[in-house]
Amino acid sequence: MKETSGGLFHHLGLRKLLVKLRVPIGIIAMLLLTQYAHSDWLLAGFLVSMFGLFIQIWCFASLDKNATLTARGPYTMVRNPMYLGRFFIMLGFLMLLGNWWLMAAFSILYWLYMSARVQREEKRLIAIFTEYYAHYCATVRRFIPQWPATGEAVMYWNWQLCKQNHAALNFLATVAAWGFMYAALNGFIPFLK
Repeated sequence: MKETSGGLFHHLGLRKLLVKLRVPIGIIAMLLLTQYAHSDWLLAGFLVSMFGLFIQIWCFASLDKNATLTARGPYTMVRNPMYLGRFFIMLGFLMLLGNWWLMAAFSILYWLYMSARVQREEKRLIAIFTEYYAHYCATVRRFIPQWPATGEAVMYWNWQLCKQNHAALNFLATVAAWGFMYAALNGFIPFLK
C-alpha cells in the first residue's frame, strides 16, 4: 500500500495527544470561531454539517466494529463513509469563516489525515477479515462513493448499533455546537461578540 502522507499523521505520540485533548481543542476552536464567524454563512454551514452528521450516524447504525465486516448501509457505496461524514461536519463549521482558501487548505489537510488513518485501518482489517476484506476492497472504492453492489443492504439501520456506537452523543454534541454558534452569532451570548 503506497504511503500518501508523511510521518506527521502517522506519529503515534501526536495522535494520542490529540485524542486526549480533542474536547478542550474543540471548545477553544468554537470560542475562536465565534469571534470571526459570519452569520450569513450560518444556514449553509449548518446544512453541510447536518449532511455529514446524517452520514456519520448512518455509519454508526451499520457498523459492528471489529465483530463483522461491515458491508451494508453507507459501507456499500464507499469503504470509509464515516470519514466523509466527519469531513462535512467540520467543513460546515469552517464555512462560517467565509474564506474559500481556508476551506481548500482544510480539504487538503483532511485528505492527508484521512489517507494516513485509512492506511493504518486497512492493515488492521486485512489481518482480521483476510480474504473477505480483500474482496470488499476490490468491489467498493476507498473514498469516492459509487452505486452499491447488487444484493447489499443499502437501506440498513440498526438502533442497537447506534446505541453501541454512541450515535446519540455525537448527534447531541454536533447539534449543541450549532446551537451555541447560533446563539453567539445572534447576540444571545453577549460576552462572545
